[in-house]
Amino acid sequence: MSIFTPTNQIRLTNIAIVRMKKAGKRFEIACYKNKVISWRNKVEKDIDEVLQTHTIFTNVSKGQVAKKEDLQKAFSTEDSTEICLKILAKGELQVSEKERHQQLESMFRDIATIVADKCINPETKRPYTVGIIERAMKDVHYAVKPTRNAKQQALEVIKKLKETENFQIARAQMRLRIGIPSKEAKKIKDRLAPLMSKVESEEFDDELELVCLVDPGVYKDVEELVRSGTKGKGRVEVLSLKDVEEGDERLE
Repeated sequence: MSIFTPTNQIRLTNIAIVRMKKAGKRFEIACYKNKVISWRNKVEKDIDEVLQTHTIFTNVSKGQVAKKEDLQKAFSTEDSTEICLKILAKGELQVSEKERHQQLESMFRDIATIVADKCINPETKRPYTVGIIERAMKDVHYAVKPTRNAKQQALEVIKKLKETENFQIARAQMRLRIGIPSKEAKKIKDRLAPLMSKVESEEFDDELELVCLVDPGVYKDVEELVRSGTKGKGRVEVLSLKDVEEGDERLE
């Protein structure tokens, strides 16, 4: 697809159009193919790698540029980069049916990969393969949302799979080594107790050293509790990101 835009006398090629209707008008931006999804998934962070031009159009194909008064009315600003960011975030990516299908398939697999990486079968303590997660997602009829990133959707999938009766899944536990100065040891340990799902070892010498498993969702709480409760003298070390059976460390 090649588009001639008289506004800047350049020919835009390899183009992807993102469209948004707002305040009764149509607005479009010209992006590089494959970059829109990367931006939305927070993989690509450089806006200039996504946009072919910061110009906002009413019709990219015809090179028709949006009027400043229309932009002001719809977006409350004439700042082209700010408007481009809004259209990128919430606009509709214009793609062919074949491209749309390929993108949805790719995102479906990305979501399944994240879920498989972060979860285990709680009965066997072993990770699931991506293929098993994909089948489970199909069984619960999970529909990919192209405007949301894969990580957000992976969290939705985990929640949805947890609600099904015939599929056992749990977030993989983090294994931590926590060091607490002896003076604060008992007080901090008591406050940590509700956050730890299992204490694997406990040693007391000049300090209390715990090796424990916690849910990834409480890691920041553990770190903050140890830091503030010991005035920065305690330590929290991540030993592994997955609670797997011995011999399965290669799957971490």
